[in-house]
Amino acid sequence: MAQPSSLPPLNPQFCFSTTALREFLRLSRSSIDDTITQNLNALETPAKAGFDPTSTSRLGPRPQSHQIDAVACQAFKNKVLFPSWQTRSDVLSYCTLVATSPDPDDPEMALREAEMEKNRERVVDERLDPYSARFFPREARTENLASILRMEMGVESIVRYRTWDIVRRRCGVSTHDGWEAALADWRRSREPTGGN
Repeated sequence: MAQPSSLPPLNPQFCFSTTALREFLRLSRSSIDDTITQNLNALETPAKAGFDPTSTSRLGPRPQSHQIDAVACQAFKNKVLFPSWQTRSDVLSYCTLVATSPDPDDPEMALREAEMEKNRERVVDERLDPYSARFFPREARTENLASILRMEMGVESIVRYRTWDIVRRRCGVSTHDGWEAALADWRRSREPTGGN
């Protein structure tokens, strides 16, 4: 059974290295969400019901309509699925904070300022050249990171919706219709109960 992804070392450089960020998210999704059917199949104990002699007369794979043991499903959700989702949420939240914070270490800041200065000195005459007013400044790395994070959060939402749909079908009736409520409930269950 797949294990939840461990939290990478979070620092601004990890976030700005969009290749590392995307690779972490891709590997985490592929080990849990993309293989959710296989992960759930691993929870089944086929010998529990005994041998079915009619199973040898059927062609093709067994139907996936039967449900998995509720205790095994709950353990999978609590120990594998939700921790993996939480880890990805933590990474996305941290990198969103980095993307919305000032970036004094931006290596291209001086280059962007020089481009802006040069643009202010340009003579724009749209009658002679209708394209002369066009100026596309270099994007700050925080803006680029914010754009990537918006896209990754959209992907994350779609992946979780699909995964939760399969989990609900295979694990039976759930008190949560959506993955958001299920994850929020799991988070609340892990909060320490304060008693001073």
